[in-house]
Amino acid sequence: MKESCDNEISPKNFNDLIRSSYFWKPAAGLIAGGIAGFLYYYFVGCATGSCAITSNPFTSVLFGGVMGLFIVNRPFKTC
Repeated sequence: MKESCDNEISPKNFNDLIRSSYFWKPAAGLIAGGIAGFLYYYFVGCATGSCAITSNPFTSVLFGGVMGLFIVNRPFKTC
C-alpha cells in the first residue's frame, strides 16, 4: 500500500526561503537544542572536566543544537 506524502513546494528565492518552514523548522530545532544543551551543562554538567560533552559549555551547546536539529529534521524519515 502506497503512502501519500504532502510535500511542500520548495522556495524559489531567498525571501521565500526565509518565510518557509524549510528555514524555520531546522533553525528552531537548532536554537532549542542549543538552549537545552546549555541548561544541561549549567544544571547537571561535569565539574571534574573528565566528561567530553558536558565539561565545556561550547561542546554542550553544539551537541544539544545538533540533537535538536536531528529531532526536528529527521534524516531517515520515509515521507
